[in-house]
Amino acid sequence: MAATVTLGVIGSDAHVVGITILEQALSAAGFEVHNLGVQTSQEEFAESAATHDADAVLVSSLYGHAEQDCRGFHETLQEAGVDTVTYIGGNLAVGQSDFEETRRTFRDMGFDRVFDSETSPEEAIRALEMDCAHSERDTERVTA
Repeated sequence: MAATVTLGVIGSDAHVVGITILEQALSAAGFEVHNLGVQTSQEEFAESAATHDADAVLVSSLYGHAEQDCRGFHETLQEAGVDTVTYIGGNLAVGQSDFEETRRTFRDMGFDRVFDSETSPEEAIRALEMDCAHSERDTERVTA
């Protein structure tokens, strides 16, 4: 069974090229992709993830204001009953000079994986395959 992902660009960001490339790469790799497009609210991510029983939620942001757009994101997912792996990637902070600091910020916000704008779709796909396989093993253990 193919893993299901919810993908979109959060907040007021209108950059579409990255998620289009990622959607195509994920689909080619066998994922079921629900692309929410650009300027997506936290609530839209949560609703889609809940509706489609997403194995992962992928958030993209390129305009540098992801920290403010993602405040409370995991609480929004939790309120919608969504408990899944979360990824964020792109140009996440204006004037970002040390990506490891940015990574820590988003990990502290609850994101499982944080990628910079130079990350290839293949790298994200490898991480997703590993995380989704791990999640399926956990489910099997619980239901067995």
